[in-house]
Amino acid sequence: MKYLPSIIVPEGCTKVLLHACCAPCSSAIVEWMLAHHIEPVIYYYNPNIYPREEYEIRKNESKRHAELLGLTWIDEDWKHEEWLCDIKGLENEPERGKRCECCFYHRLLATAQKAKELEITFFATTLASSRWKNLEQINRAGLQAAEIVNQLSHSVTFWPQNWRKDGLQERRNALLKEYNFYNQQYCGCEFSIRNTD
Repeated sequence: MKYLPSIIVPEGCTKVLLHACCAPCSSAIVEWMLAHHIEPVIYYYNPNIYPREEYEIRKNESKRHAELLGLTWIDEDWKHEEWLCDIKGLENEPERGKRCECCFYHRLLATAQKAKELEITFFATTLASSRWKNLEQINRAGLQAAEIVNQLSHSVTFWPQNWRKDGLQERRNALLKEYNFYNQQYCGCEFSIRNTD
């Protein structure tokens, strides 16, 4: 894939810890990064996904995608009860509301902490590829996560990027078919299922 003008690569970025919400949303981003000599390390941390069976399906698809490309894939496991504690009181918020922003922050804080642990300077998220998500919320959560992790010393940088533009959304849809990925029908949590009716 050619270099897309709307994608601004942070200076010195040759490796990134990429929080992956699912294989379909990861596919075009990963392909673009590899084509531009950026090594993505896939970090699968999605304790919001419900039920457990759905979580396992999405996790296995993400792992399959990474293995096909020979990429490092990290599973943080399903910490659903911990996630439920974090979003307590926000269960009835609408989609794209405060619950979603809290959920983004929960997952991106874990990503920032993992990036620091692995000594990977940059982290990003495939959440920013979904047209169903609020990009401002995602970027705010990522920047806040980096700020928290960097309180003692600057070690990680969030890469805010709109991964929907310049044909990446269309490429995602093509790769979904090419890899025959499972394509989920709702965001992930038990509170988002009710919004699919």
